[in-house]
Parts: sequence; structure tokens; C-alpha cells
Amino acid sequence: MKIIEGGVTAAKGFKAAGTEAAIKYQNRKDMAMIYSEVPCKAAGTFTTNVVKAAPVIWDRDIVRGKGTAQAVVVNSGIANACTGDEGMAYCRETAETAGKILNIPYDSVLVGSTGVIGMQLKMDRIKAGIEKLVPALDDSLQAGTEAAEAIMTTDTHSKQVAVSFEAGGKTVTVGGMAKGSGMIHPNMCTMLAYVTTDMNISAELLREAVSGDIPDTFNMISVDGDTSTNDTFLCLANGMAGNPEVTEKNEDYEAFRKALNYVNTTLAKAMAGDGEGATALFEVEVINADTKEHARILAKSVITSSLTKAAIYGHDANWGRILCALGYSGVTFDPDHIELWFGSDAGRILIFKNGKAVDYSEEEATKILSEKTVHVTADMKMGDASATAWGCDLTYDYIKINADYRS
Repeated sequence: MKIIEGGVTAAKGFKAAGTEAAIKYQNRKDMAMIYSEVPCKAAGTFTTNVVKAAPVIWDRDIVRGKGTAQAVVVNSGIANACTGDEGMAYCRETAETAGKILNIPYDSVLVGSTGVIGMQLKMDRIKAGIEKLVPALDDSLQAGTEAAEAIMTTDTHSKQVAVSFEAGGKTVTVGGMAKGSGMIHPNMCTMLAYVTTDMNISAELLREAVSGDIPDTFNMISVDGDTSTNDTFLCLANGMAGNPEVTEKNEDYEAFRKALNYVNTTLAKAMAGDGEGATALFEVEVINADTKEHARILAKSVITSSLTKAAIYGHDANWGRILCALGYSGVTFDPDHIELWFGSDAGRILIFKNGKAVDYSEEEATKILSEKTVHVTADMKMGDASATAWGCDLTYDYIKINADYRS
């Protein structure tokens, strides 16, 4: 596998664009489109929040029903959530407008929205945005970057990644873009994430690869413990790489699965590290747990602890908060047997063992915790299962951003 430059336009046959439509924001790109030259097999996962935005319902029904798509239209600024029948009608109207201009069926158009809950979309601006996006579609890196920028809300930077690998004698590419900074606590994926690939793969195996990867990538991040109404992950495969169709779990399938995992992990970590107001990516690795599920629960319990997140912001080696978060996770373990380690580019240090703190240097610990990425390892000494979760520190700026988000 080779890491390459790009995002959703890296795979053969995919084009994208971003534009200003003044949906809510002024003087910035706020609408994006992804388009494939040929129809794609589509797989996706969606929010577990009972309150689901209209675009989530629209996309879910197409992906789980028809199972194919050819274009995605996304707006930022207004979430089209809690908007009733009118909001659902706007999804169809958006898809019909794009479908007509692109000359594809309306139910081949997926839609996405992110932003303020409860506001109705301004359809005159959505339609005008689509009319600007279609002629701007391009397969260049710049076009993909502009699409990634257009879906941002409180994100401080765009998030995209691409990789390539060999399958069936052909070069296959997987690329993706995502947005997410606040209201991030997925139970399926994240706010919005789109992955494109030119892999020729069966619909069944595409769905299996996606559903199997999400639990260890997007489901393992949290910024603030709030699961969004709009969480959507979509993967489109157009088969244009020309490899023989992958219909069984062979070496080519494993290569695709590894590429997908790298793309998803990279995008998920980028969102966690770009949490609203964050100054550090907070990574928690649980090793030697008794089961995989328990390892996941333990790791997420630590990254979602507000007290631990605040300690990371203060560069404070307050290991008691980590031990406490492990203890209330719901997983049973013996605290006298575990070890806790802090780590970063500045070094690695053991801080807790045999039921008590070890003799470590607070000065060294503070130095380690002052890096842009902070790592905690919890060795449970119960088995051989492991899991990693990603979050961020909790800062004053998180409150500032969310105190007046609607305005």
C-alpha cells in the first residue's frame, strides 16, 4: 500500500467540486459535490441517534434499498434536522435538481447536510449552488480539496487522505474526505465522511468491509460525548480500476480492507485532533484485555472523561482520573494488576503499577504531556485483546465555540 496525495478525486472516474452558496455562511465555500462517471456500488453507516436528520433517512433508504449511487451533494451551515416533511421534501428536491443537470436518476443522488439543527434549507440557494457545482466538477487534487473545505463547519482545516495498492494486476485507489469537530461521539461513524474507490468489488463484500471497519475507526473517536443527528459514512465503489471483480475474501479483498482501514483511521484521528478548541490529540490504547469489546469500552471511557480531558489540556499527569474512568466503564478488572503509561514524541513513562503510583518524575511527565499528540497505554493483564480510541483535550475555547454556535 502506498500513501498518495489526494482525497475523493484520487480514485479513477471520480470528480468533485466546492462552491459558495451562502446557505448560512458568507464568503466561504459551503456546498460540495462528488460525482462518478459511472454508477457505483454504495455502502454506508448512519447515526444511531433516534433523532435522525432528513439526509440520513434519504441516504439510508437508498443505500440499503437500491444499493447504488452516482453523486453526492453536501451543504454545510444548516443540518436539515428536525425539519419534518418539508425537510424530507427538500432532500428529494435537491436530488432531483442534481439528477436533472447530471442526467442521472434522482435516486442515484445522495445528500448530506451539517450545521444548525431546526433551520429549513434555503432551496433557492441550494439549487443555485448545484448549478454552479456541476460545471466545476473536476478530477484534480484542487477540486477534491475544495470539496473537503466546503463541508467544514467549525473545523479548523480540511481532512482528506488517499492510498493505492495492487489488485488483480491493476492499481486500485481509495480516497476520502471528512468533516467533524464538535458533536462528535459516533456510534457508527462520524459527522460526515465520504470514501471513494475504483475497486471492482461485489456489493456484499463492500458492505462487509465497511461495516467491519467502522467499529475500530470512526466508532472509536469522541470529542464531546454528543452523538450527532447527521452522522453519515458513505463508501462508493465504481469498479473503474479494471481489476477482476472481488467476490471472495482473497488477497485482493484483504488489501482493500487494509487500505480502507488506513483511510478511515486517518480521517477519524484527524477529526479527534481537530476537536473544537482542542490543542492535542489524545490517544488511549488498551492492551491485554480479556475481550475486544471490553478493550473498546475501556479505551472510550478514558477519552470521554471530561476530567481526564481537562488534565491533558493542563499537561497534568493526574493518573487517578484515568484509573477512575477505567473503573466506571462497566468492565470488571483488578486495579492491582494493571499498568498505566504516558507517552508522546517527548518520551514514554510508567506512572502506575501494582495498585499504586510508581516513582516517576512529574517534570518529565509534564514534558511528555505537552506534545501535540498524547498517548496513554493501559495494560489490563487479563488476555490478549486490544483497542485504541482517539479524543482530544477539553479547553476554554470549546465553551466559547458552543455557547453561541447558532449565531
